[in-house]
Amino acid sequence: MSSLEKKDVNVRAGGGLVYRKRKGGVEVLVVHRPSYDDWSFPKGKQNPGEKLKETALREVEEETGYRCRLKGRIGQVRYPVGRNQVKEVSYWAMKVTSGRFRPNDEVDEVRWVEPDRARTLLTWPRDINLLESFLNRCKRG
Repeated sequence: MSSLEKKDVNVRAGGGLVYRKRKGGVEVLVVHRPSYDDWSFPKGKQNPGEKLKETALREVEEETGYRCRLKGRIGQVRYPVGRNQVKEVSYWAMKVTSGRFRPNDEVDEVRWVEPDRARTLLTWPRDINLLESFLNRCKRG
Protein backbone atom coordinates (compact mmCIF):
# COMPACT_ATOMS: atom_id res chain seq x y z
CA MET A 1 0.00 0.00 0.00
CA SER A 2 1.45 3.37 -1.00
CA SER A 3 2.04 6.03 1.64
CA LEU A 4 0.11 8.46 -0.55
CA GLU A 5 -3.20 6.58 -0.61
CA LYS A 6 -6.28 8.45 0.56
CA LYS A 7 -6.75 6.57 3.83
CA ASP A 8 -3.21 7.46 4.84
CA VAL A 9 -3.76 11.23 4.61
CA ASN A 10 -2.83 12.90 7.92
CA VAL A 11 -3.26 16.56 6.99
CA ARG A 12 -6.08 17.98 4.87
CA ALA A 13 -5.83 21.43 3.38
CA GLY A 14 -7.52 23.72 0.89
CA GLY A 15 -6.11 26.26 -1.50
CA GLY A 16 -6.79 28.45 -4.47
CA LEU A 17 -5.48 29.10 -7.90
CA VAL A 18 -6.52 32.73 -8.06
CA TYR A 19 -6.74 34.13 -11.58
CA ARG A 20 -7.81 37.16 -13.52
CA LYS A 21 -8.53 37.58 -17.20
CA ARG A 22 -6.29 39.88 -19.15
CA LYS A 23 -6.11 40.84 -22.79
CA GLY A 24 -4.93 37.73 -24.58
CA GLY A 25 -5.21 35.34 -21.66
CA VAL A 26 -5.06 34.99 -17.91
CA GLU A 27 -2.76 35.84 -15.05
CA VAL A 28 -2.45 33.75 -11.91
CA LEU A 29 -1.52 34.79 -8.40
CA VAL A 30 1.56 33.22 -6.85
CA VAL A 31 2.75 33.78 -3.30
CA HIS A 32 6.20 33.86 -1.75
CA ARG A 33 6.50 32.20 1.64
CA PRO A 34 9.63 33.42 3.41
CA SER A 35 9.69 30.56 5.92
CA TYR A 36 10.14 28.11 3.00
CA ASP A 37 11.66 30.60 0.54
CA ASP A 38 9.35 29.22 -2.14
CA TRP A 39 6.76 30.37 -4.66
CA SER A 40 3.46 28.52 -4.64
CA PHE A 41 -0.29 28.92 -4.65
CA PRO A 42 -2.00 29.99 -1.40
CA LYS A 43 -3.20 27.12 0.76
CA GLY A 44 -3.53 25.99 4.35
CA LYS A 45 -4.75 23.41 6.81
CA GLN A 46 -8.39 22.60 7.36
CA ASN A 47 -9.88 23.57 10.73
CA PRO A 48 -12.06 21.06 12.59
CA GLY A 49 -15.65 21.14 11.29
CA GLU A 50 -14.70 23.24 8.27
CA LYS A 51 -15.55 22.19 4.71
CA LEU A 52 -12.56 22.17 2.35
CA LYS A 53 -14.17 24.90 0.22
CA GLU A 54 -14.33 27.08 3.34
CA THR A 55 -10.73 26.25 4.16
CA ALA A 56 -9.61 27.26 0.69
CA LEU A 57 -11.43 30.60 0.78
CA ARG A 58 -10.24 31.38 4.33
CA GLU A 59 -6.62 30.48 3.64
CA VAL A 60 -6.47 32.48 0.42
CA GLU A 61 -7.85 35.52 2.26
CA GLU A 62 -5.50 35.06 5.23
CA GLU A 63 -2.42 34.71 3.04
CA THR A 64 -3.22 37.24 0.31
CA GLY A 65 -5.78 39.67 1.72
CA TYR A 66 -8.10 38.87 -1.20
CA ARG A 67 -11.69 37.74 -0.75
CA CYS A 68 -12.56 35.41 -3.57
CA ARG A 69 -15.40 33.61 -5.28
CA LEU A 70 -15.04 29.92 -6.13
CA LYS A 71 -15.15 29.19 -9.85
CA GLY A 72 -14.73 25.41 -9.81
CA ARG A 73 -12.65 22.64 -8.38
CA ILE A 74 -9.32 22.03 -10.10
CA GLY A 75 -8.05 18.96 -8.28
CA GLN A 76 -5.93 17.82 -5.42
CA VAL A 77 -2.33 17.01 -4.71
CA ARG A 78 -0.78 14.71 -2.12
CA TYR A 79 2.75 14.84 -0.82
CA PRO A 80 4.78 13.75 2.19
CA VAL A 81 5.28 16.21 5.06
CA GLY A 82 7.05 15.86 8.36
CA ARG A 83 7.79 12.43 9.70
CA ASN A 84 5.72 9.80 7.91
CA GLN A 85 2.79 12.11 7.25
CA VAL A 86 0.90 12.84 4.05
CA LYS A 87 -0.77 16.14 3.22
CA GLU A 88 -3.64 16.37 0.75
CA VAL A 89 -4.55 19.79 -0.63
CA SER A 90 -7.76 20.35 -2.59
CA TYR A 91 -7.66 23.36 -4.91
CA TRP A 92 -10.31 25.55 -6.49
CA ALA A 93 -10.08 28.17 -9.22
CA MET A 94 -10.95 31.55 -7.70
CA LYS A 95 -11.59 35.12 -8.76
CA VAL A 96 -10.99 38.11 -6.52
CA THR A 97 -14.06 40.01 -5.36
CA SER A 98 -12.36 42.48 -2.98
CA GLY A 99 -9.35 43.15 -0.81
CA ARG A 100 -5.70 43.98 -1.22
CA PHE A 101 -2.44 42.35 -0.33
CA ARG A 102 -0.50 43.29 2.77
CA PRO A 103 2.67 41.38 3.70
CA ASN A 104 2.13 39.06 6.67
CA ASP A 105 3.87 36.33 8.67
CA GLU A 106 3.15 33.66 6.07
CA VAL A 107 3.43 35.56 2.77
CA ASP A 108 5.74 38.50 2.15
CA GLU A 109 5.06 39.00 -1.58
CA VAL A 110 2.48 38.14 -4.21
CA ARG A 111 2.77 38.40 -7.98
CA TRP A 112 0.23 38.33 -10.77
CA VAL A 113 1.96 36.49 -13.60
CA GLU A 114 1.16 34.97 -16.96
CA PRO A 115 1.24 31.15 -17.09
CA ASP A 116 4.66 30.99 -18.79
CA ARG A 117 6.18 33.09 -16.01
CA ALA A 118 4.36 31.05 -13.36
CA ARG A 119 5.92 27.85 -14.74
CA THR A 120 9.41 29.27 -14.16
CA LEU A 121 8.62 30.93 -10.84
CA LEU A 122 6.76 28.12 -9.04
CA THR A 123 9.08 26.08 -6.82
CA TRP A 124 7.19 22.78 -6.71
CA PRO A 125 6.44 20.54 -9.72
CA ARG A 126 3.06 19.69 -8.14
CA ASP A 127 2.09 23.37 -8.46
CA ILE A 128 3.13 23.41 -12.11
CA ASN A 129 0.96 20.31 -12.67
CA LEU A 130 -1.93 22.08 -10.96
CA LEU A 131 -1.41 25.11 -13.21
CA GLU A 132 -1.55 22.83 -16.27
CA SER A 133 -4.82 21.29 -15.04
CA PHE A 134 -6.24 24.79 -14.59
CA LEU A 135 -5.12 25.90 -18.07
CA ASN A 136 -6.61 22.76 -19.66
CA ARG A 137 -9.87 23.51 -17.86
CA CYS A 138 -9.77 27.08 -19.24
CA LYS A 139 -9.35 25.76 -22.79
CA ARG A 140 -12.42 23.56 -22.36
CA GLY A 141 -14.42 26.57 -21.20
